[in-house]
Amino acid sequence: MGFLPLLRMRMPIALLRATALELAVLTAHMIVYPSGLIPERRVPGPTGGSPSADVPDSPHSPHVPESPALPALPAPPHPPAVLLHGFVDNRSVFVLLRRILVRQGGRHVESLNYSPLTCDIRTAAELLGRHVEEICARTGRQRIDIVGHSLGGLIARYYVQRLGGDRRVRTLVTLGTPHAGTSVAPLASAHPIVRQMRPGSAVIEELRLPAPGCRTRFVSFWSDLDQIMVPLETARLEHPDLIVRNVRVSGIGHLALPVHPAVAAGIREALEASGAETESSGAVSVA
Repeated sequence: MGFLPLLRMRMPIALLRATALELAVLTAHMIVYPSGLIPERRVPGPTGGSPSADVPDSPHSPHVPESPALPALPAPPHPPAVLLHGFVDNRSVFVLLRRILVRQGGRHVESLNYSPLTCDIRTAAELLGRHVEEICARTGRQRIDIVGHSLGGLIARYYVQRLGGDRRVRTLVTLGTPHAGTSVAPLASAHPIVRQMRPGSAVIEELRLPAPGCRTRFVSFWSDLDQIMVPLETARLEHPDLIVRNVRVSGIGHLALPVHPAVAAGIREALEASGAETESSGAVSVA
């Protein structure tokens, strides 16, 4: 038996495995989905938050001597990380990835929800920008990292590339994001934000515009079995002005990208990397 027949046999098996994994991920995610509907409780970062307002002593309350100030805890070596979900999803998709990143030297991690009724990527990007400013003020850090799945990656990229977010975002990791637009499910175009994810949309064309001096480093994970990305290569980020590393993932589909351990390890390594990188490629295999 020659090589080509073997290859033809292997591809359907790989697709079958990926489909089975997608169904398992979807089932598990439907169970935890309600837990992600409530926004995450904000807590002060390692450097503390805004000081509380002074409350005057009551004349009837006993005087309590001030305790000596405790030394501030050292800040984690890594910037805070913000996780941004995809279309009609919520923060529950990042339960596993969040745990892995928190273990990374005590990194401060927050998962943001945007409304499923959001109809414009630009509006969502502006809201993301306000969240980022609030997180920086609360944690005392100047820059953060963002991990965006699918539409979340596109929202974050618009913020970085078109709204000056490169001042705040050190590294943007995208997972199965339609950087060049996706043609999947034409009937879904009834939703305005889905139309903005189509090839040739005004948003996609804006992201093709020059972005000289963009300071953010991009890492784009794309899967060779992602049935939501049509064509598959649309999840690769190609732009002459951006510092980009594209990472090909083999053996899993769209829904598994934010939850698969091999991809999570790749994300952790991408966020650990420091300094600018030139355009390069990589690969993650889960077969």
